[in-house]
Amino acid sequence: MKSVANSGPPAGSRRILLVEDDGGLRRQMQWALEPYEVTSTGTAAEALGQFGGDIGIVILDLGLPPDPDGASEGLKVLDAILNQAPRTKVIILSGNSDRGVALNAVERGAFDFISKPVEIDVLKLIIDRAIRMYDLEKENQALRLSRDQRLPGIVYGSQAMDRVARIIERVSRTDATVMILGESGTGKELVASALHNLSARAQAKLIAINCASIPETLLESELFGHERGAFTGAIKQTRGKFELAHKGTLFLDEIGDMPLALQAKLLRFLQSREFERVGGRETLSVDVRVISATNQPLATLISEGKFREDLYYRLNEIQLDLPPLREREGDLTLLAQYFLNLFNRELSRSLRGFSEEALAALTDYKWPGNVRELENRLKRAAIMADGPLITSQDLQLTSGAKPRDLNLRDQLRRVESAVLKEALAAAGGNLSRAAKMMGISRQQIYNMMAEQKQRA
Repeated sequence: MKSVANSGPPAGSRRILLVEDDGGLRRQMQWALEPYEVTSTGTAAEALGQFGGDIGIVILDLGLPPDPDGASEGLKVLDAILNQAPRTKVIILSGNSDRGVALNAVERGAFDFISKPVEIDVLKLIIDRAIRMYDLEKENQALRLSRDQRLPGIVYGSQAMDRVARIIERVSRTDATVMILGESGTGKELVASALHNLSARAQAKLIAINCASIPETLLESELFGHERGAFTGAIKQTRGKFELAHKGTLFLDEIGDMPLALQAKLLRFLQSREFERVGGRETLSVDVRVISATNQPLATLISEGKFREDLYYRLNEIQLDLPPLREREGDLTLLAQYFLNLFNRELSRSLRGFSEEALAALTDYKWPGNVRELENRLKRAAIMADGPLITSQDLQLTSGAKPRDLNLRDQLRRVESAVLKEALAAAGGNLSRAAKMMGISRQQIYNMMAEQKQRA
Protein backbone atom coordinates (compact mmCIF):
# COMPACT_ATOMS: atom_id res chain seq x y z
CA MET A 1 0.00 0.00 0.00
CA LYS A 2 1.34 3.47 -0.88
CA SER A 3 0.42 6.96 0.18
CA VAL A 4 1.45 9.56 -2.40
CA ALA A 5 1.53 13.31 -1.80
CA ASN A 6 -0.65 15.41 -4.07
CA SER A 7 2.15 17.78 -5.08
CA GLY A 8 3.43 15.62 -7.95
CA PRO A 9 6.04 12.87 -7.99
CA PRO A 10 8.44 13.31 -5.09
CA ALA A 11 12.20 13.25 -5.46
CA GLY A 12 13.97 9.95 -4.84
CA SER A 13 15.16 11.13 -1.44
CA ARG A 14 11.50 11.60 -0.36
CA ARG A 15 10.66 7.94 -0.93
CA ILE A 16 10.42 6.17 2.42
CA LEU A 17 10.28 2.50 3.32
CA LEU A 18 8.46 1.95 6.64
CA VAL A 19 9.17 -1.41 8.31
CA GLU A 20 6.88 -1.98 11.33
CA ASP A 21 5.27 -5.28 12.34
CA ASP A 22 2.40 -3.62 14.27
CA GLY A 23 -0.24 -3.20 11.55
CA GLY A 24 -2.21 -0.53 13.38
CA LEU A 25 0.83 1.60 14.13
CA ARG A 26 2.10 1.09 10.59
CA ARG A 27 -1.14 2.38 9.04
CA GLN A 28 -1.28 5.31 11.48
CA MET A 29 2.30 6.34 10.68
CA GLN A 30 1.80 5.96 6.96
CA TRP A 31 -1.24 8.23 7.09
CA ALA A 32 0.62 10.81 9.25
CA LEU A 33 3.60 10.89 6.84
CA GLU A 34 1.39 12.04 3.96
CA PRO A 35 3.90 14.61 2.52
CA TYR A 36 6.18 11.71 1.60
CA GLU A 37 5.76 8.68 -0.62
CA VAL A 38 5.67 5.81 1.86
CA THR A 39 5.92 2.10 1.14
CA SER A 40 5.21 -0.02 4.21
CA THR A 41 5.82 -3.60 5.22
CA GLY A 42 5.84 -5.70 8.40
CA THR A 43 8.49 -8.41 7.87
CA ALA A 44 12.21 -8.57 7.21
CA ALA A 45 11.80 -10.55 3.99
CA GLU A 46 9.22 -8.11 2.59
CA ALA A 47 11.38 -5.15 3.61
CA LEU A 48 14.39 -6.44 1.69
CA GLY A 49 12.15 -7.28 -1.26
CA GLN A 50 10.64 -3.77 -1.30
CA PHE A 51 13.92 -1.92 -0.82
CA GLY A 52 15.47 -0.42 -3.92
CA GLY A 53 18.07 2.12 -4.90
CA ASP A 54 15.39 4.79 -5.39
CA ILE A 55 14.50 4.72 -1.67
CA GLY A 56 16.62 7.13 0.31
CA ILE A 57 15.01 6.84 3.78
CA VAL A 58 14.06 3.74 5.78
CA ILE A 59 12.14 3.82 9.08
CA LEU A 60 12.92 0.50 10.74
CA ASP A 61 11.44 -1.21 13.81
CA LEU A 62 14.10 -3.59 15.14
CA GLY A 63 11.54 -5.99 16.68
CA LEU A 64 10.45 -7.95 13.61
CA PRO A 65 9.12 -11.53 13.37
CA PRO A 66 10.24 -14.18 14.07
CA ASP A 67 12.00 -12.20 16.85
CA PRO A 68 9.44 -9.47 17.71
CA ASP A 69 10.76 -9.10 21.28
CA GLY A 70 14.40 -8.88 20.23
CA ALA A 71 16.43 -7.01 17.65
CA SER A 72 18.16 -9.74 15.65
CA GLU A 73 15.88 -9.53 12.60
CA GLY A 74 15.86 -5.74 12.54
CA LEU A 75 19.65 -5.58 12.74
CA LYS A 76 19.90 -8.07 9.87
CA VAL A 77 17.68 -5.80 7.77
CA LEU A 78 19.80 -2.78 8.75
CA ASP A 79 23.03 -4.54 7.74
CA ALA A 80 21.56 -5.80 4.46
CA ILE A 81 20.23 -2.35 3.46
CA LEU A 82 23.48 -0.55 4.26
CA ASN A 83 25.52 -3.19 2.47
CA GLN A 84 23.38 -2.70 -0.62
CA ALA A 85 23.17 1.12 -0.42
CA PRO A 86 25.53 2.62 2.21
CA ARG A 87 24.17 6.16 1.82
CA THR A 88 20.61 5.16 2.78
CA LYS A 89 19.44 6.94 5.94
CA VAL A 90 17.92 4.38 8.31
CA ILE A 91 15.88 5.76 11.24
CA ILE A 92 15.38 3.24 14.05
CA LEU A 93 12.10 2.88 15.98
CA SER A 94 12.75 1.71 19.53
CA GLY A 95 11.05 1.39 22.89
CA ASN A 96 12.53 3.20 25.88
CA SER A 97 13.92 -0.11 27.18
CA ASP A 98 15.67 -0.69 23.84
CA ARG A 99 17.77 2.50 23.90
CA GLY A 100 21.02 0.52 24.17
CA VAL A 101 20.07 -1.57 21.14
CA ALA A 102 19.13 1.57 19.20
CA LEU A 103 22.50 3.13 20.00
CA ASN A 104 24.16 -0.07 18.81
CA ALA A 105 22.24 0.26 15.54
CA VAL A 106 23.52 3.83 15.14
CA GLU A 107 27.07 2.56 15.68
CA ARG A 108 26.42 0.05 12.89
CA GLY A 109 25.48 2.85 10.52
CA ALA A 110 21.87 3.85 11.25
CA PHE A 111 21.22 7.58 10.81
CA ASP A 112 19.23 8.20 14.03
CA PHE A 113 16.59 6.67 16.31
CA ILE A 114 13.29 7.74 17.86
CA SER A 115 11.59 6.20 20.86
CA LYS A 116 8.05 4.84 20.92
CA PRO A 117 5.39 6.09 21.25
CA VAL A 118 6.40 8.05 18.18
CA GLU A 119 5.87 11.81 18.12
CA ILE A 120 5.16 12.42 14.44
CA ASP A 121 6.40 16.02 14.47
CA VAL A 122 9.74 14.89 15.91
CA LEU A 123 9.93 12.06 13.38
CA LYS A 124 9.28 14.51 10.54
CA LEU A 125 12.16 16.69 11.75
CA ILE A 126 14.46 13.65 11.72
CA ILE A 127 13.19 12.67 8.26
CA ASP A 128 13.76 16.18 6.89
CA ARG A 129 17.29 16.20 8.32
CA ALA A 130 17.93 12.76 6.79
CA ILE A 131 16.63 13.96 3.42
CA ARG A 132 18.92 17.00 3.48
CA MET A 133 21.89 14.79 4.34
CA TYR A 134 20.99 12.24 1.65
CA ASP A 135 20.57 14.93 -1.01
CA LEU A 136 23.79 16.68 0.04
CA GLU A 137 25.78 13.45 -0.20
CA LYS A 138 24.24 12.75 -3.59
CA GLU A 139 25.14 16.25 -4.80
CA ASN A 140 28.67 15.84 -3.45
CA GLN A 141 29.02 12.56 -5.34
CA ALA A 142 27.77 14.17 -8.56
CA LEU A 143 30.09 17.11 -7.97
CA ARG A 144 33.04 14.79 -7.40
CA LEU A 145 32.25 12.74 -10.50
CA SER A 146 31.90 15.83 -12.68
CA ARG A 147 35.15 17.24 -11.35
CA ASP A 148 36.89 13.89 -11.70
CA GLN A 149 35.96 14.04 -15.39
CA ARG A 150 37.30 17.61 -15.71
CA LEU A 151 40.40 17.05 -13.58
CA PRO A 152 41.05 13.29 -13.35
CA GLY A 153 42.02 12.16 -9.87
CA ILE A 154 41.55 15.59 -8.24
CA VAL A 155 38.72 15.64 -5.70
CA TYR A 156 37.66 18.97 -4.22
CA GLY A 157 34.78 21.21 -3.28
CA SER A 158 36.58 24.18 -1.72
CA GLN A 159 36.92 27.63 -3.26
CA ALA A 160 40.70 27.41 -2.84
CA MET A 161 40.92 24.36 -5.10
CA ASP A 162 38.25 25.70 -7.44
CA ARG A 163 40.58 28.61 -8.19
CA VAL A 164 43.37 26.12 -8.91
CA ALA A 165 41.05 24.14 -11.20
CA ARG A 166 40.16 27.23 -13.22
CA ILE A 167 43.85 28.05 -13.69
CA ILE A 168 44.56 24.47 -14.78
CA GLU A 169 41.76 24.50 -17.33
CA ARG A 170 42.92 27.81 -18.79
CA VAL A 171 46.68 27.14 -18.77
CA SER A 172 46.38 23.59 -20.12
CA ARG A 173 45.36 24.99 -23.51
CA THR A 174 48.75 26.71 -23.86
CA ASP A 175 52.39 25.59 -24.01
CA ALA A 176 53.48 27.95 -21.23
CA THR A 177 55.94 26.54 -18.70
CA VAL A 178 54.25 26.04 -15.33
CA MET A 179 55.81 26.08 -11.88
CA ILE A 180 53.72 24.19 -9.29
CA LEU A 181 54.44 25.23 -5.71
CA GLY A 182 53.09 23.54 -2.62
CA GLU A 183 53.88 21.56 0.49
CA SER A 184 54.75 17.89 0.26
CA GLY A 185 51.65 15.76 -0.31
CA THR A 186 49.44 18.48 -1.81
CA GLY A 187 49.12 16.70 -5.18
CA LYS A 188 51.64 18.41 -7.44
CA GLU A 189 52.04 15.37 -9.68
CA LEU A 190 48.25 15.06 -10.04
CA VAL A 191 48.10 18.69 -11.15
CA ALA A 192 50.88 18.09 -13.69
CA SER A 193 48.92 15.11 -15.05
CA ALA A 194 45.77 17.25 -15.32
CA LEU A 195 47.68 19.97 -17.20
CA HIS A 196 48.94 17.35 -19.64
CA ASN A 197 45.68 15.41 -20.03
CA LEU A 198 43.67 18.55 -20.81
CA SER A 199 46.22 19.84 -23.32
CA ALA A 200 46.63 19.29 -27.05
CA ARG A 201 49.58 17.04 -26.12
CA ALA A 202 47.40 14.51 -24.31
CA GLN A 203 47.91 11.83 -27.00
CA ALA A 204 51.69 11.93 -26.43
CA LYS A 205 53.52 10.95 -23.26
CA LEU A 206 53.79 12.65 -19.89
CA ILE A 207 57.27 11.80 -18.62
CA ALA A 208 58.02 12.53 -14.95
CA ILE A 209 61.38 12.61 -13.21
CA ASN A 210 62.15 13.37 -9.57
CA CYS A 211 65.27 15.51 -9.46
CA ALA A 212 65.85 14.70 -5.78
CA SER A 213 65.76 10.91 -6.13
CA ILE A 214 68.50 10.49 -8.77
CA PRO A 215 72.23 10.92 -7.93
CA GLU A 216 73.75 14.10 -9.35
CA THR A 217 76.17 12.10 -11.53
CA LEU A 218 73.29 10.31 -13.27
CA LEU A 219 70.66 13.07 -13.47
CA GLU A 220 72.13 14.73 -16.58
CA SER A 221 72.17 11.39 -18.41
CA GLU A 222 68.59 10.67 -17.30
CA LEU A 223 67.40 13.99 -18.71
CA PHE A 224 69.43 14.33 -21.89
CA GLY A 225 70.51 10.75 -22.62
CA HIS A 226 74.05 9.57 -23.38
CA GLU A 227 76.18 8.08 -26.14
CA ARG A 228 77.90 4.72 -25.95
CA GLY A 229 81.18 5.03 -24.06
CA ALA A 230 80.31 8.43 -22.56
CA PHE A 231 81.17 7.07 -19.09
CA THR A 232 81.88 3.76 -17.39
CA GLY A 233 78.89 1.50 -17.87
CA ALA A 234 77.52 3.37 -20.89
CA ILE A 235 77.46 0.31 -23.16
CA LYS A 236 74.90 1.66 -25.62
CA GLN A 237 73.30 4.85 -26.81
CA THR A 238 70.39 5.80 -24.53
CA ARG A 239 67.70 8.40 -25.07
CA GLY A 240 66.91 10.71 -22.17
CA LYS A 241 63.63 11.95 -20.77
CA PHE A 242 63.52 14.95 -23.11
CA GLU A 243 63.61 12.72 -26.17
CA LEU A 244 61.06 10.30 -24.69
CA ALA A 245 58.71 13.23 -24.02
CA HIS A 246 58.85 14.53 -27.62
CA LYS A 247 55.48 16.07 -28.59
CA GLY A 248 54.40 15.57 -24.98
CA THR A 249 55.16 16.95 -21.51
CA LEU A 250 58.17 16.62 -19.19
CA PHE A 251 57.44 17.00 -15.49
CA LEU A 252 60.48 17.98 -13.40
CA ASP A 253 59.51 17.24 -9.81
CA GLU A 254 61.56 18.68 -6.93
CA ILE A 255 63.30 21.10 -9.33
CA GLY A 256 64.83 22.90 -6.33
CA ASP A 257 67.21 19.95 -5.87
CA MET A 258 68.71 20.17 -9.37
CA PRO A 259 72.50 20.82 -9.28
CA LEU A 260 73.66 24.26 -10.47
CA ALA A 261 75.73 22.85 -13.36
CA LEU A 262 72.71 21.00 -14.71
CA GLN A 263 70.53 24.08 -14.21
CA ALA A 264 72.72 25.88 -16.76
CA LYS A 265 72.19 23.13 -19.34
CA LEU A 266 68.43 23.11 -18.70
CA LEU A 267 68.36 26.88 -19.18
CA ARG A 268 70.13 26.56 -22.55
CA PHE A 269 67.57 23.97 -23.64
CA LEU A 270 64.63 26.17 -22.63
CA GLN A 271 66.12 29.06 -24.61
CA SER A 272 66.88 27.09 -27.81
CA ARG A 273 64.95 23.79 -27.47
CA GLU A 274 68.21 22.07 -28.51
CA PHE A 275 70.68 19.88 -26.59
CA GLU A 276 73.37 17.21 -26.95
CA ARG A 277 73.42 13.82 -25.27
CA VAL A 278 76.14 13.26 -22.68
CA GLY A 279 79.30 12.36 -24.62
CA GLY A 280 77.71 13.34 -27.93
CA ARG A 281 78.30 16.07 -30.49
CA GLU A 282 75.07 15.88 -32.46
CA THR A 283 72.61 18.70 -31.71
CA LEU A 284 69.11 17.38 -31.13
CA SER A 285 65.84 19.27 -31.14
CA VAL A 286 62.60 18.18 -29.46
CA ASP A 287 59.13 19.63 -28.96
CA VAL A 288 58.45 19.35 -25.22
CA ARG A 289 56.37 21.30 -22.75
CA VAL A 290 58.08 21.63 -19.37
CA ILE A 291 56.21 21.60 -16.04
CA SER A 292 58.19 21.79 -12.80
CA ALA A 293 57.35 21.55 -9.13
CA THR A 294 58.95 22.04 -5.75
CA ASN A 295 58.08 22.31 -2.07
CA GLN A 296 61.17 24.43 -1.40
CA PRO A 297 61.26 28.25 -1.12
CA LEU A 298 62.96 29.07 -4.43
CA ALA A 299 63.34 32.75 -3.52
CA THR A 300 65.52 31.70 -0.58
CA LEU A 301 67.52 29.29 -2.76
CA ILE A 302 68.09 32.07 -5.30
CA SER A 303 69.32 34.47 -2.59
CA GLU A 304 71.68 31.74 -1.32
CA GLY A 305 73.04 31.15 -4.81
CA LYS A 306 71.64 27.60 -4.98
CA PHE A 307 69.16 28.22 -7.79
CA ARG A 308 69.56 30.31 -10.92
CA GLU A 309 67.27 33.33 -11.08
CA ASP A 310 67.20 33.30 -14.89
CA LEU A 311 66.15 29.62 -14.88
CA TYR A 312 63.44 30.41 -12.33
CA TYR A 313 61.86 32.97 -14.67
CA ARG A 314 62.09 30.56 -17.61
CA LEU A 315 60.31 27.83 -15.66
CA ASN A 316 57.83 30.16 -14.01
CA GLU A 317 55.84 31.67 -16.87
CA ILE A 318 52.76 30.54 -14.93
CA GLN A 319 52.93 29.91 -11.17
CA LEU A 320 50.37 27.60 -9.61
CA ASP A 321 50.21 27.58 -5.80
CA LEU A 322 48.55 24.50 -4.28
CA PRO A 323 46.90 25.15 -0.90
CA PRO A 324 47.65 22.75 1.97
CA LEU A 325 44.80 20.51 3.07
CA ARG A 326 44.24 22.57 6.24
CA GLU A 327 43.30 25.56 4.03
CA ARG A 328 40.90 23.63 1.79
CA GLU A 329 37.67 24.23 3.70
CA GLY A 330 35.24 21.34 3.34
CA ASP A 331 37.61 19.15 1.31
CA LEU A 332 38.77 17.01 4.21
CA THR A 333 35.54 15.03 4.68
CA LEU A 334 35.00 14.91 0.90
CA LEU A 335 38.46 13.41 0.39
CA ALA A 336 38.07 11.07 3.36
CA GLN A 337 34.86 9.64 1.90
CA TYR A 338 36.46 9.43 -1.55
CA PHE A 339 39.39 7.40 -0.20
CA LEU A 340 37.07 5.23 1.90
CA ASN A 341 35.04 4.35 -1.21
CA LEU A 342 38.26 3.70 -3.13
CA PHE A 343 39.69 1.35 -0.50
CA ASN A 344 36.34 -0.38 -0.03
CA ARG A 345 36.62 -1.39 -3.68
CA GLU A 346 40.33 -2.19 -3.64
CA LEU A 347 40.26 -4.18 -0.39
CA SER A 348 36.78 -5.72 -0.81
CA ARG A 349 35.57 -4.03 2.38
CA SER A 350 32.10 -2.66 3.13
CA LEU A 351 32.91 0.11 5.60
CA ARG A 352 30.01 2.55 5.83
CA GLY A 353 31.65 5.72 7.05
CA PHE A 354 33.20 7.32 10.12
CA SER A 355 32.22 7.50 13.77
CA GLU A 356 31.56 10.97 15.20
CA GLU A 357 34.81 10.74 17.18
CA ALA A 358 36.71 9.86 13.98
CA LEU A 359 35.23 12.85 12.14
CA ALA A 360 36.16 15.11 15.06
CA ALA A 361 39.70 13.71 15.07
CA LEU A 362 40.03 14.16 11.30
CA THR A 363 38.93 17.79 11.59
CA ASP A 364 41.08 18.53 14.64
CA TYR A 365 44.30 17.13 13.12
CA LYS A 366 46.50 19.59 11.17
CA TRP A 367 47.60 17.16 8.39
CA PRO A 368 51.25 18.16 7.94
CA GLY A 369 51.54 15.50 5.21
CA ASN A 370 48.45 16.85 3.44
CA VAL A 371 46.39 14.67 1.07
CA ARG A 372 49.07 11.98 0.83
CA GLU A 373 49.03 11.52 4.61
CA LEU A 374 45.22 11.39 4.61
CA GLU A 375 45.27 8.71 1.90
CA ASN A 376 47.84 6.62 3.80
CA ARG A 377 45.94 6.85 7.09
CA LEU A 378 42.65 5.95 5.40
CA LYS A 379 44.20 2.91 3.72
CA ARG A 380 45.60 1.65 7.00
CA ALA A 381 42.28 2.29 8.75
CA ALA A 382 40.35 0.47 6.01
CA ILE A 383 42.63 -2.54 6.48
CA MET A 384 42.56 -2.56 10.28
CA ALA A 385 38.94 -1.55 11.05
CA ASP A 386 36.91 -4.26 12.83
CA GLY A 387 33.49 -2.59 12.86
CA PRO A 388 31.31 -1.08 10.13
CA LEU A 389 32.55 2.45 10.90
CA ILE A 390 36.11 3.76 10.96
CA THR A 391 37.04 4.99 14.43
CA SER A 392 39.66 7.44 15.66
CA GLN A 393 41.63 4.42 16.92
CA ASP A 394 41.63 2.95 13.40
CA LEU A 395 43.02 6.27 12.14
CA GLN A 396 45.53 6.40 15.01
CA LEU A 397 44.25 9.89 15.75
CA THR A 398 42.88 11.21 19.02
CA SER A 399 41.08 14.45 19.61
CA GLY A 400 39.78 16.38 22.55
CA ALA A 401 37.47 18.22 20.18
CA LYS A 402 33.76 17.63 20.30
CA PRO A 403 32.04 16.54 17.07
CA ARG A 404 31.35 19.62 14.96
CA ASP A 405 27.86 21.08 15.32
CA LEU A 406 26.26 20.68 11.89
CA ASN A 407 22.84 22.00 12.93
CA LEU A 408 22.11 24.53 10.21
CA ARG A 409 19.80 26.64 12.39
CA ASP A 410 22.47 26.96 15.11
CA GLN A 411 25.15 27.86 12.57
CA LEU A 412 22.94 30.52 10.95
CA ARG A 413 22.22 32.03 14.35
CA ARG A 414 25.96 32.30 15.07
CA VAL A 415 26.59 33.97 11.70
CA GLU A 416 23.61 36.30 12.24
CA SER A 417 24.90 37.29 15.67
CA ALA A 418 28.44 37.94 14.37
CA VAL A 419 27.20 40.07 11.43
CA LEU A 420 24.89 42.07 13.72
CA LYS A 421 27.74 42.81 16.15
CA GLU A 422 30.04 43.86 13.31
CA ALA A 423 27.39 46.10 11.73
CA LEU A 424 26.60 47.80 15.05
CA ALA A 425 30.31 48.38 15.68
CA ALA A 426 30.80 49.81 12.18
CA ALA A 427 27.75 52.04 12.62
CA GLY A 428 28.88 53.30 16.02
CA GLY A 429 25.78 51.82 17.64
CA ASN A 430 23.39 53.65 15.29
CA LEU A 431 20.60 51.15 14.57
CA SER A 432 19.38 52.86 11.39
CA ARG A 433 22.86 52.85 9.84
CA ALA A 434 23.44 49.25 10.93
CA ALA A 435 20.12 48.19 9.38
CA LYS A 436 21.09 49.90 6.10
CA MET A 437 24.46 48.13 6.05
CA MET A 438 22.77 44.78 6.59
CA GLY A 439 20.02 45.42 4.04
CA ILE A 440 17.23 44.92 6.57
CA SER A 441 14.77 47.12 8.46
CA ARG A 442 15.33 48.74 11.85
CA GLN A 443 12.48 46.59 13.23
CA GLN A 444 14.27 43.42 12.09
CA ILE A 445 17.34 44.51 14.05
CA TYR A 446 15.16 44.99 17.13
CA ASN A 447 13.76 41.48 16.61
CA MET A 448 17.24 39.98 16.20
CA MET A 449 18.50 41.69 19.35
CA ALA A 450 15.45 40.50 21.29
CA GLU A 451 15.96 36.90 20.12
CA GLN A 452 19.64 36.95 21.04
CA LYS A 453 18.83 38.37 24.47
CA GLN A 454 16.22 35.65 24.98
CA ARG A 455 18.67 32.88 23.96
CA ALA A 456 21.28 34.34 26.31
